[in-house]
Formats: sequence, structure tokens, C-alpha cells
Amino acid sequence: MRMRITTVGLLALVTLGACSEQVRAPRDPGVCYAVTRPDGEVQFNVVARDQPQIEFCAARLEEMRVRFLRMGGSTREITGSFQGQFIFVDARGVSFSRTLDGGRFFALARTGDGRLAVPGAIQRDIDELGVVTEAEAPAFPAAPQG
Repeated sequence: MRMRITTVGLLALVTLGACSEQVRAPRDPGVCYAVTRPDGEVQFNVVARDQPQIEFCAARLEEMRVRFLRMGGSTREITGSFQGQFIFVDARGVSFSRTLDGGRFFALARTGDGRLAVPGAIQRDIDELGVVTEAEAPAFPAAPQG
């Protein structure tokens, strides 16, 4: 009997936890926010206005992160939001998500010198990939004429 009551109680807690309201990012057009969590409460602070795209907001957040580090800060990860999406800037690069704690879409990667770029545009260690130059290309027999 006690086991049944405990099971019902745990099930009720899980159900209530699933219904809890998630934090939503503001949808103000063109406004870039930094997200902070002092005392566990989420706050949105305006970083820049009139930003045309989410990538521009990510650049403003990266700029803020670098300035804080230059002033002696130790925060290496910044969270922001732009028009209903959350932005995460860290050592790997920039990721986007619709929720604060949900899955993330990797959008911008860091280059070797720390800049941000679209992941497909980064060309690393091309010599180690075995790229063959024209001078090193194997000779193929000529195709028969005919």
C-alpha cells in the first residue's frame, strides 16, 4: 500500500514538472538581449537595437564577452536572445535554441585565431587532408579516339 502511494506521489510530481512553464525569449524585432540568471531568476538586458539578423546579435554578444574578459572578468560563456531564439556563445562558437535548456543548433564555429565563421567555410590543415596538386596528380592514359 505504501509503495502504491509513493508511486502515485512521484508520478504526480513528474507530471507537474512537465507542465511547468518554460522561459521564453522576447520577440521584440531587432533587439538583442543578454540573458543573466542572478538568484536563479532569468533576466533579459538589452545589448543592441536595430540588429537585422541573429548573427549580428551573436557578434554583439561575442564583443561583450571579449570586453568583459579584457577587463579581468572570468566569464567565458554568454547567453543571449534575439526575436524568440536563445543564443549561446562559448569556446566552441555560437549555438541557437528555441528554449533555454533544450537542444542547440550549432551555427558559427571558431577559427584557429578565435574568430567566428560559418562551419563549412573553415578550412583546417589542408595539407593533412591529402589534397593533391596538379603537379602531383597521377597520369591517366589518354582516352581512345573514336
